[in-house]
Amino acid sequence: MQLSEKELELVEILEKNSRISTEDLAAMTGLTVKDTEKYLHKLEEQKIIVRYTSIVDWSKIDGHEGVTAMIDVKVTPKRGVGFDDIAKRIYRFKEVKSVYLMSGAYDLSVMIEGKSMNEVARFVSDKLSTLDSVISTTTHFLLKKYKHDGTIFEPDDEDKRIVVSP
Repeated sequence: MQLSEKELELVEILEKNSRISTEDLAAMTGLTVKDTEKYLHKLEEQKIIVRYTSIVDWSKIDGHEGVTAMIDVKVTPKRGVGFDDIAKRIYRFKEVKSVYLMSGAYDLSVMIEGKSMNEVARFVSDKLSTLDSVISTTTHFLLKKYKHDGTIFEPDDEDKRIVVSP
């Protein structure tokens, strides 16, 4: 779908900050509040704006650290539906946060979240690898998040002293 210049501008602003008010959006784009609301409603109806989200650094919240794993999955596509059918079966599991069709050695990249490495291992062995189309999996555990969706996760305890050398 082709977006107008104003619609594209709204989408770009909201992608960076979804909490911005309609009034501020209108001021930034030179639209009226009513027109801004009309554009937003259209973009939401057409599923261009799918959801408004927040990025949370769960590693800073005690008891919510959890484990994130990226799983490379090699599958046999089915005639007539290709990879779509198996991708749909995978993304319906509650543990699955994202599924992407990839080029390269593996067909699908699946991101899941669990409470422990053991929980992720059980998901892979009991649910994912038992699906008929799944040929093989390779699991990678996320160790530290540096940047996510354009947001840099910086430590707050940086040493801000000036380096003095003799």
